[in-house]
Amino acid sequence: MAEFIEIKNLHFSYGKEESKQQDDVLCGVDLTVRKGEYVAILGRNGSGKSTLAKLLNLVIDDLENASGEILVDGVNILSDDMTEDMAFELRKKVGMVFQNPDNQLVATVVEEDVAFGPENLGLDPKEIRRRVDEALDTVGMSEFAKREPHRLSGGQKQRVAIAGVIAMMPDCIIFDESTAMLDPVGRKDIVATMEKLNREHGITVLTITHYMEEAVRADRVVVLNHGKIAIEGTPEQVFSDAGALRAAGLELPQCAQLIEELIKSGMSIKECGITPEDCARIILLAGGATCQ
Repeated sequence: MAEFIEIKNLHFSYGKEESKQQDDVLCGVDLTVRKGEYVAILGRNGSGKSTLAKLLNLVIDDLENASGEILVDGVNILSDDMTEDMAFELRKKVGMVFQNPDNQLVATVVEEDVAFGPENLGLDPKEIRRRVDEALDTVGMSEFAKREPHRLSGGQKQRVAIAGVIAMMPDCIIFDESTAMLDPVGRKDIVATMEKLNREHGITVLTITHYMEEAVRADRVVVLNHGKIAIEGTPEQVFSDAGALRAAGLELPQCAQLIEELIKSGMSIKECGITPEDCARIILLAGGATCQ
């Protein structure tokens, strides 16, 4: 897969507060995301993960205190040559879904809300209609097209917000703690939507989350700590390093915690289970070995 995002030696701070210089929020980050990849970004509060997301989407556009390179589809957004037109084109390539869907819903009818972005692109009404219908179908909200957003559940609102981003047809969608305000059922639905966008539609997905159970479903996991990448690898590689995770202020997924406790209790287990299916298989095998 081709590289879509390349971050090289990225430093960023929010500048001066009164006379005191703020510490860097990001401190020499190097990261590559390939087209079509599904990447989970983890880190405790203040680790820099949301700042990184907002830089990639140019939500933060005051780049005076940024250094290094952020290349999105080959264009360095930190370059002095960046123009407003270039920034506009890059924002179309990288969409973002925020934590609170109410902050993204702007219309009084669901389908009008989803149409808001394409209308601002100046598209033909027939093309807008097609995009709205396809986006609502993708997130399973077609039957709610004529409903008022404020009458929807939190999970349904978030799916409408995602549809609004999909209708812009970005190459990449960043989910910035988009499941944080949802109940377990709502979180499950949104994670399923992320996976569908990635696996079936080829959209590059970056998800920032506090939920380890969501991160295990990604292709790759990146852990930030104090503005630096502390761990990076497949979910199996990252979640098998309990010491490094805890040093970064994070816990293991529940399944991995269970395996860890079983090992402490004396069971002979050589694997790290990070999903319920893995966990069940490992415990069955270990139980069979114990019985023998």
